[in-house]
Amino acid sequence: MRIGYSFWGFLGNGITDTPDGGRSHRRPFINALRARGHEIVFLQANRDLLEADDDLGGAYVFDDGLPEIDVLFLEWRWPISGRNTSVCGTEGHTCDLHRQGELLMHYAVQLGMPTVIWDKDRTLRIDSIWRRAPQTAVCEAALAPSPGAHRLLFPVDDQLLAQADPHALATAPRDLDLSYVGNQYDRDHHFDHYFAPAAAHLSHQVGGKWPRTERWPHVHFLGRIPFPQAHELYSRSLATVLMLPERYAVVGQMTQRIFEAVLAGCLPLAPADILRVEQFVPADLIVSSSQEVIERLAFLRRIAGSQQHADLIAACLNHLDLFRLSRQVDALDTVLNTIVAPSTERGAA
Repeated sequence: MRIGYSFWGFLGNGITDTPDGGRSHRRPFINALRARGHEIVFLQANRDLLEADDDLGGAYVFDDGLPEIDVLFLEWRWPISGRNTSVCGTEGHTCDLHRQGELLMHYAVQLGMPTVIWDKDRTLRIDSIWRRAPQTAVCEAALAPSPGAHRLLFPVDDQLLAQADPHALATAPRDLDLSYVGNQYDRDHHFDHYFAPAAAHLSHQVGGKWPRTERWPHVHFLGRIPFPQAHELYSRSLATVLMLPERYAVVGQMTQRIFEAVLAGCLPLAPADILRVEQFVPADLIVSSSQEVIERLAFLRRIAGSQQHADLIAACLNHLDLFRLSRQVDALDTVLNTIVAPSTERGAA
């Protein structure tokens, strides 16, 4: 199939001043789709080239028009006041939402094109017309997606899982007890309950955009860091805390931070209030309070570099099988076949 793919972010390292978390999984996902025989044309602005001066080796096709495609695939965009809701051309405006509207009107409404909406941020309203539109499928990165939606988790490359060496990761030097990479967005509850109190007793760093930090003067915030530096920070750290917005936690939606951390040998401590948390991490890494975070870190310091430490990393890698890239491409292919088949059958008739 020729898939018109709309996303607002980067395929490469991009720029530092951006919240795009898709960089760790978007390019492998695209490459895997191409390896399955799909042709991909990107329908939003080429931010890699325009903002990061990266032509990606000329490997991908971008088209700001309305090219011929078989399926429209959207990483769902939502209104953000002062950014994509302002008038085109005004200072600070980004045109991702307007472009998404144009694509939906042309392909989904006027042409009746099969459409997939990947609601990665859980911002598509439950009463949205797109959840009921013909030949339209909504995918969510949750273990318990909304009624009628399909599961499509954030993918981790099979090859990275195969290459990961638990022993080498366990024996690597780690000067930090605790780290976190990610932005503040709706994570204050988990930060207050698990991370901040523990940080008062542990060596730590936090990378990402955290504009409201007044009540945590003891926490070492780095601000936004370049994308490659996230791996470096995890590689220095014994553990992280998988902090989620409540709208993610209640449906078991885990972000890409889990495999970014584990692949660097940084053990993921998971709050117990995440739905089906036992599917994400071994039982020993589930925590219910900041005191348990402190206790787990004391234990990890004692076993650091040992076979027990390597076994724990190996167990975390095994849990990442849930996110395996090949599984997610299979899931999307299944969705595509369900929404494309009806139009193909009508055309043949």
